[in-house]
Amino acid sequence: MQDILVTYGLPLLIIGAQSLALLVGLLVFTAFILLADRKIWAAVQLRRGPNVVGPFGLFQSFADLLKFVFKEVVVPSGANKGVFLLAPLVTVTLALATWAVVPISDGWVISNLNVGVLYILAFSSLGVYGVIMAGWASNSKYPFLSALRSAAQMVSYEVSIGFVLVTILMTAGSLNLSDIVRAQDGNYGMLNWYWLWHMPMLVIFFVSALAETNRPPFDLVEAESELVAGFMVEYSSTPYMMFMLGEYVAIILMSGLMAILFFGGWLPPFNVAPFTWVPGIIWFLAKLIMVFFMISITKAFVPRYRYDQLMRLGWKVFLPFSLFWVVLTAGVLVGFGLVPQH
Repeated sequence: MQDILVTYGLPLLIIGAQSLALLVGLLVFTAFILLADRKIWAAVQLRRGPNVVGPFGLFQSFADLLKFVFKEVVVPSGANKGVFLLAPLVTVTLALATWAVVPISDGWVISNLNVGVLYILAFSSLGVYGVIMAGWASNSKYPFLSALRSAAQMVSYEVSIGFVLVTILMTAGSLNLSDIVRAQDGNYGMLNWYWLWHMPMLVIFFVSALAETNRPPFDLVEAESELVAGFMVEYSSTPYMMFMLGEYVAIILMSGLMAILFFGGWLPPFNVAPFTWVPGIIWFLAKLIMVFFMISITKAFVPRYRYDQLMRLGWKVFLPFSLFWVVLTAGVLVGFGLVPQH
């Protein structure tokens, strides 16, 4: 019995503690990222932004949490109550579960899967089901139109993201996210990272990530001028908060993925002191925050696309070009003998 506890119980306990630590850290980080998003948007518009709760408004997100938690949950009389309440739970659970394979430093990962990229693709693709369930269960025309839009938008840009990942996987020679970061390590520091060699793919991934997470200028799923609040129009209180939490966790995930795939993850920009003295997690978070800042700035000054423009960009521009880049990358790797050997 003791051997069974040591063999199975102890590893489960350790994984549980690690998962809890990651979730708590991620939720606290999301609270401050949300505040940063609001502050950046306010600064562009020459406003102060949240500045009442706590010094410089630092506790605003926690005050909003309490407000949502203590509000009454209102379910429309014509809605499918079970699916209606399950939809936000699906969205936030899938968004949080995706972080299980993301390495935040060397060896700092819950599950170091050899197919970590496929795991992320699978879970991020399933995230749209929460939106579809919410739109259908609300029994209202605006949420249903939003759900249809979301499905089409996700498919359109998921294909481009897939081809971007294929180019990175061919260059690194691995589906493991930690191995992809290590493949970017070299004597030339940031010149070894893939942002330089795959610059067009970086741009496509950035724009596709905006569309994938329903961020402006691709927030057609919840376009206020057309669909009021889209699939969330019938939601209030905690379920609404869970949708917003799932959206921001997904945005942080895409920012972290860009840091890993194109900017060397936890690697320092230069392999010399004092850069090598800084812990890897600090470099990873700095790169993630840099990418999120670009996403936030884009929200502040780029006008919303029309739906036909959104579809044309995904199918007629990104898809052919990303497919061309996959073929070009394969040709260069084979032609110059640069295929990774493992």
